[in-house]
Amino acid sequence: MEDQLILEKFADEHTREQAFSLLVKKYQEKLYWHVRRMVIDHDDADDLVQEVFIKVWKNLGNFREESQLYTWLYRIATNECITFLHKKKQHQQISLDDDSAAYLTDTLADSPYFDGDQAQLKLQQALLTLPQKQRQVFNMKYFDELKYEEISEILGTSIGALKASYHLAVKKIEQYLSGHD
Repeated sequence: MEDQLILEKFADEHTREQAFSLLVKKYQEKLYWHVRRMVIDHDDADDLVQEVFIKVWKNLGNFREESQLYTWLYRIATNECITFLHKKKQHQQISLDDDSAAYLTDTLADSPYFDGDQAQLKLQQALLTLPQKQRQVFNMKYFDELKYEEISEILGTSIGALKASYHLAVKKIEQYLSGHD
């Protein structure tokens, strides 16, 4: 269903719940995987996606359509993940750019929800060595197949900076994979 139709149905209080159900159905899986790649843990990702949709329900009536709906949803999801990771960092007193790579790798390896093969596990381990911002950019570009313009809207970063982050991320991943055969 087209986003514009969902927004029109949401604006009508008689069809609001139906519209929201359509929106959830359309975007839940995409947002789950976006969140999951950031926080790694399945249960955390599930909880965060629920929080995202609660925020969407509360704020969709104020959506000004200055960006595309899915860009707005990704921005909310990304901000929720960043907030969650910062709280987790403070709670566990780990650095998101340093010590968390080992913690998140252990979480990934121990997860009953990870069903990837060794190559996928190695790629995920390589991703976890990246700084948070580079990992976000790589995930959005590579896995979510978003355009730089869309990522720029979501993260509020210039396209040039995003291209540089993506390039650096790819180089670091290649280095990691070549050193961990």
